[in-house]
Amino acid sequence: MIHCPRLTIAGLGGDTGKTSISVGLCRAWQKKGYKVIPFKKGPDYIDMGWLSRGAGHPCYNFDLFLMSKDQVLSSFALNTKQAEIAVIEGNRGLYDGMDIEGSVSTAELAKLLQSPVVLIVDCTKVTRTVAALVLGCQLFDPDVPIKGVILNRLGGGRHEALIRKSIERFCRLPVVGAIPRLSHITFPGRHLGLVPPQEHPEAEDAIATAAEIVKKYLDLRTLWEIAREASPLEVTPPPTPPPRGGRAREGVRIGIIRDTAFQFYYQENIEALKRAGAELIEFSALTDDLPSQIDVLYIGGGFPETHAAALSANEKLRQAIKKAAEDGLPIYAECGGLMYLSDELTWEGKTYPMAGVLPISVGVSKKPQGHGYTIIEVDAPNPYFKTGQILYGHEFHYSHILNMVEKDGVHFAFKMKRGQGVINKMDGLCYKNVLATYTHLHALGTREWVDGIINMAAAYKRK
Repeated sequence: MIHCPRLTIAGLGGDTGKTSISVGLCRAWQKKGYKVIPFKKGPDYIDMGWLSRGAGHPCYNFDLFLMSKDQVLSSFALNTKQAEIAVIEGNRGLYDGMDIEGSVSTAELAKLLQSPVVLIVDCTKVTRTVAALVLGCQLFDPDVPIKGVILNRLGGGRHEALIRKSIERFCRLPVVGAIPRLSHITFPGRHLGLVPPQEHPEAEDAIATAAEIVKKYLDLRTLWEIAREASPLEVTPPPTPPPRGGRAREGVRIGIIRDTAFQFYYQENIEALKRAGAELIEFSALTDDLPSQIDVLYIGGGFPETHAAALSANEKLRQAIKKAAEDGLPIYAECGGLMYLSDELTWEGKTYPMAGVLPISVGVSKKPQGHGYTIIEVDAPNPYFKTGQILYGHEFHYSHILNMVEKDGVHFAFKMKRGQGVINKMDGLCYKNVLATYTHLHALGTREWVDGIINMAAAYKRK
């Protein structure tokens, strides 16, 4: 039985203040000496980064499209063993999902985890209607445990009083926070989300400000009591899968590019590689050389376009990666990593040489070129996955292929059953032991991802 206190911070839609309030709560409780474990609902990387920074602890992702209910429960049980409270940030609106049943919504996640929900409402230009909206959420699915409301962007004392009394009278819920309309913006935005904290020069100041706002305007004692009222959660531990590859997999070295240009990695993916016996060697594509004696190179997502000049300037690393790829080093690249492996990257009218592993030129649009969940069918031989497998992931990229030149040995391994991919509904660009894809996979829901990388590392190490 899991007895960890927990809160799900939800909203009526996007841009209601969920992230700043969730991050502020994490930091406020962390500063009081509590062990706070943050979680992010959905495949988001950037909010996850802010939550990790706020809590002083890695953030984990929950997503009912990418993983099963049992996998979500197991992850919660595993990662809250030492927690004093878990803060779960929802995404979009409380009931928003892919279908009319809302099967992957924040509401369904809250029900699965039996987590009390605190609903944030943007009160801009509205009064009693807030109570109607909250009441509608209560009645829409009575099994969703909505336990409190936070009023955000209030216009003043009278504005707050009218909304507060309406909610308490008609919804029978406590108002556990009332935040005025604040002029300063602490978390700047880019594309459809926030700027990653790694790129924000005053990230700590922004988080400290969020914590001060939370302490000043939220009832932290009542929120803690609501979290403690969460019912015990019964979780059946999953069977431990037998090791694949035995001792040959132990001691493999995986190089990971991790810096301000490439910071989109699921914590579960990193931990899964470690549990499989890998030693992880992190380095920067901006300043470092290619580590010696690595058995796989893993390049995650990020914003290489905003760092294109610095990435291009590190010519020694670009040439080393190209030579290593030609020599057969296994390389797995996601989104931003795919862009880095291209011949060149065009950004804001300038073109920058990249690693030159793949015969493509990449540009960046002002509108998303692929955004949402993906379903891919592995329909061609590749180093990491078996032909015929169906994989579930997501893509979010503004970049696109400007030009692709034919090259011996280069082919696509994935056919998109849902999503855009690289070009013409194809993804998974392969060359020798390189696979580069716009689709991000989560290790919790896609065990094949871990096995593919570790097995390739073990094979390369033996050679």
